[in-house]
Amino acid sequence: MKSLFHLAYHVRDLEGAREFYGRVLGCREGRSTDSWVDFDFFGHQISLHLGEPFATANTGRVGGHLVPMPHLGVVLELPDWQALAQRLRDAGTAFVVEPQARFEGQPGEQWTMFFLDPSGNPIEVKGFRSLETLYDR
Repeated sequence: MKSLFHLAYHVRDLEGAREFYGRVLGCREGRSTDSWVDFDFFGHQISLHLGEPFATANTGRVGGHLVPMPHLGVVLELPDWQALAQRLRDAGTAFVVEPQARFEGQPGEQWTMFFLDPSGNPIEVKGFRSLETLYDR
């Protein structure tokens, strides 16, 4: 069964969200009204609605880092992850966790980065040489 996820959450400013998700992340904009906008978030649908973002706390442990919980995430193949990391750097994005490799040479080898959208919503992007190894342990 193939499926896509849909996630709706709040942002404080739709134009700021359009700039970040559209220009910086490269997500294609979909339908919108004056109070929400949809994006193709790497093959999945997110709906950003005007409002106060959900509360987060740096309680998740990723390696030696505490990261915001809850957070939205996506998994990309490594070349796409690397290109996105460069786009974010070029845009001057402040990282919660800088782009880096984890578990090098081990099952589950991956690259990760954490950052916030302009409304403070936390996002993690993981990269894998092959998506087939996503659940390796």
